[in-house]
Amino acid sequence: MQKRIISLVFVAIFFTCNILAQFKPSPEGLKLERTLQLVKGLYVDDVDSKVITEAAIRAMLAELDPHSSYLNEEEVRAMNEPLQGNFDGIGISFNMLTDTLYVMEVVAGGPSQKVGIMPGDKFIMVNDTLIAGVKMNNQDVIRRLRGPKGTTVTVKLLRRGMSELMEFRIVRDKIPITSIDAAYMVTNDIGYIRLSRFGITSADEFKQAERKLKSEGMKHLILDLTDNGGGILQTANEIADEFLDGSKLIVYTEGKNQPRYTMNATSGGELQTGKLVVLVNEASASASEILAGALQDWDRGVVVGRRTFGKGLVQRQLPLPDGTMIRLTVARYYTPSGRSIQKPYEIGKKDLYDQDFMNRYEHGELFVADSIQFPDSLKYKTLINKRTVYGGGGIMPDYFVPMDTTRGTILHANLNARGVINRTAIILVDNQRSTLLNRYPDVVQFNSGFQISEETEQRLRAVAEAEQVTWNEEEYSRSKALIFLQLKAVMARDLYDSSAFYRIINEENDIFTKGLQIISDDQRYEELLQGVGNNVAIEK
Repeated sequence: MQKRIISLVFVAIFFTCNILAQFKPSPEGLKLERTLQLVKGLYVDDVDSKVITEAAIRAMLAELDPHSSYLNEEEVRAMNEPLQGNFDGIGISFNMLTDTLYVMEVVAGGPSQKVGIMPGDKFIMVNDTLIAGVKMNNQDVIRRLRGPKGTTVTVKLLRRGMSELMEFRIVRDKIPITSIDAAYMVTNDIGYIRLSRFGITSADEFKQAERKLKSEGMKHLILDLTDNGGGILQTANEIADEFLDGSKLIVYTEGKNQPRYTMNATSGGELQTGKLVVLVNEASASASEILAGALQDWDRGVVVGRRTFGKGLVQRQLPLPDGTMIRLTVARYYTPSGRSIQKPYEIGKKDLYDQDFMNRYEHGELFVADSIQFPDSLKYKTLINKRTVYGGGGIMPDYFVPMDTTRGTILHANLNARGVINRTAIILVDNQRSTLLNRYPDVVQFNSGFQISEETEQRLRAVAEAEQVTWNEEEYSRSKALIFLQLKAVMARDLYDSSAFYRIINEENDIFTKGLQIISDDQRYEELLQGVGNNVAIEK
């Protein structure tokens, strides 16, 4: 027995030494540790070793690529929350206008709805802390309203028609974070789904939306990925699987220390037939580009809009012992045809990388397709129809839609920045919610019947004056139609839901309008899928 114990101890020592040998500090690691010791021991003033250690890690990762990064505990929570599919809170969406929290929407079945909180309510106090009129930002308010499930928060609010503050005791609960901003039928057989992120629950939400629309007669789909910054790779794979049959390749990743990893479709998708248009723009990134690239490479749909962001680096999340995290780039994403999604970058020059949008703007890429040039080395062929597509960063659409700046003015930008349009919409709905809902029971009737009156226009001007927005009649004339449409859309969101907002605002969305034209024209749609007559050209 004694010999056996000695043998076991020897084996344990052997393996321990082996493990320690793998993690033996390198000369560079010892150098960093020695520097930290010298600073702590000899520096003229007291130093916070945690702060300078984090600064060193951030600086180190900044020398690698634009997406490798260090996240402290708070940044880890902020990063994970939108992808988790839920958070603990009271279940409202709100706007902070003129230092007052206005409830815009109440989550159905959530804690706030259960106690009777309504859209239009104005929060004045949270747990005896005044939040109205005190210059409190959104994050400060959120920190007071959110908390662990089962805990309580007491709020005092002002409701139209009530002379005194109303007090509510709300028990916090899990609140779902939805990924589908809108899902509705555009015509009798064309559906529209707007996906805002790729979170844990996004694939299930997408399938639920598609089945609802199919039950309403959908045969063809416009999938809107504009401004979708990405999320979870597996979610993008699951949604792509809905459109692709067999075992078609969706995406693969590869890196110096990471062997090639592929993700393939299955045969269970419910949207493998029918016309498909995918809407993208310069803010569509990462998982959005994986999905759009796979559908384009397999000639499953027509991509419409502007070149996507170009985020094709794969980060692995590596937790550190104190709850912080390193997001380290370990591989690159490639579309089925072999295109790298990542746009070019210079090591250690993240500022230049972050200025890419302004560079595109200044070079004219957002306005004229001919300004985008690709060398022959970046030309690829789709896998079915063998039409030309382009690599070199981002997904270039099959049909380019220029950015429209003709209606944009400084006045319109200021009205948005000061919350004038949102505040005016809230006032209008708050004053006549019951009347509007009785007259327009649904968004279709509201959209066709409601008109911006002269009285409403005067209200807009009054709110702008109260917010000290300098009024310019010439600019107002140029932006008037857009301002009125936005005002109407915000009112619809307050009265109905987020789908109502997009149903109205999309009427003047150039990318949506062109996508609808293409999907409604069988011949034009097929020509684009065959690579005929697109407006993207451009070899050097």
